Amino acid sequence: MASRSFAAVDLGASSGRVMVARVGEDELTLREARRFPNRPVRAAGTLYWDVLGLYGNVLDGLRAADGVTSIGVDSWAVDYGLLDSAGTLLGNPVHYRDARADGVMDKVVAELGAQALYDVGGLQFLPFNTVYQLLSEPLPDAARTLLMIPDLLAYWLTGETGAEITNASTTGLYDVRAGDWAYALIERLRLPKGIFPPLRRPGDVIGTLRPDVAAETGLPESLPVTAVGSHDTASAVLAVPAEHDRFGYVSCGTWSLAGVELDAPVLSEESRVAGFTNEVGVGGTIRYLRNVMGLWLLQESLRTWRAEASLPGLLAAAEEAPAFAALVDPGDRAFIPPGDMPARIAAYCARTGQPVPEGRAAVVRCILESLALGHRAAIRDAARLSGKPVEVVHIVGGGARNALLCRLTADACGLPVVAGPVEATAIGNALAQARAHGLTADPRALVRRTQDLTVYRPRGDEAAWDRAARRIGLS
Repeated sequence: MASRSFAAVDLGASSGRVMVARVGEDELTLREARRFPNRPVRAAGTLYWDVLGLYGNVLDGLRAADGVTSIGVDSWAVDYGLLDSAGTLLGNPVHYRDARADGVMDKVVAELGAQALYDVGGLQFLPFNTVYQLLSEPLPDAARTLLMIPDLLAYWLTGETGAEITNASTTGLYDVRAGDWAYALIERLRLPKGIFPPLRRPGDVIGTLRPDVAAETGLPESLPVTAVGSHDTASAVLAVPAEHDRFGYVSCGTWSLAGVELDAPVLSEESRVAGFTNEVGVGGTIRYLRNVMGLWLLQESLRTWRAEASLPGLLAAAEEAPAFAALVDPGDRAFIPPGDMPARIAAYCARTGQPVPEGRAAVVRCILESLALGHRAAIRDAARLSGKPVEVVHIVGGGARNALLCRLTADACGLPVVAGPVEATAIGNALAQARAHGLTADPRALVRRTQDLTVYRPRGDEAAWDRAARRIGLS
């Protein structure tokens, strides 16, 4: 196809962006139309997303995205909004880090059984999964439609409701074998079946712009909004520049999503106990992965220290800090809520009989080594449980900028790490649109030819990493 431009609306847990991608058979360039923070708001004890503020920023970004062929929207997973019969949003969506669902997962598992739930959704048991949020309090009587966050924004842009499958598959209410809503489970949980809208797939045209949106953005009413991998990880994995199928990936940002790409889910008891999730990818693939806490640990530490601008210096100091002085299990639930992360890391180390990190550089070193061990455990377990060999690890997303984390991950895994692209989610979003509108080139080959990538070779003592992994139960 001739080169065309696509608007990729990409909402992450800490920031959002509207990117314009120029895509052709041998062209893939990005222009930032708008970037903005995504700040949750605590009101009367509840932590909310400022979804109207996000939508306003999206409209501002689209106003600067003239000449595009299509718009696609992706975001983080599990959170949702509820509409009434008139299509009005019933309150701001609640943030997955809010405490409202505390304890709900354990009650549901006790009632239905862990393997019975896993057999349907194939999801890692996380306390903030959509199903547990929905069961945490009575639904409003007026609720008629549930929309995941990207589907909500697409609805405001087009007036069309639906549920894109890559995000629907993160709810715990999607049957990963049947490829449909898990209506039998929904009934058993006494949730109203009617609130779950029709499913759609990446590449489906959702609709065209509402007249008011067209007037506000200056874009034509005929402009389509195209379904993409609306779970940001699904879009990011589409942009993994793999040369063959023997690869592992880490989509690294606020969370690290680490695993392999499969053709079918793995729903064994061993997979469930190991904490693996089976989420739908673009093209009917399965993202077989484990959620690792990710750079949230570092982000919250910087916020506590009010030291975001000091990160380059902290990383340089952390590189010189002693190796394996203190380690944490990044999957520990104590690290999920916002707050004083350095204090919680210190408490974990004291509780596990380790030296408490002294100074900021030591805390940063602890975080990055612990994340590297989390990546190693997830990739190795994914390969073992799925039977899929892994010969290279791709790190995409914001974590690809962190050279120390990439080097430590290569050392921990004992495999080469290919870092990049940084804007993998926006790129994958645009590539899904481009493919729906006539792109014939292999998306991953196009990423390899056009994007800056850095290779990190493993160096270091594998036995030392083995000992470190055993210290925090990640061997």
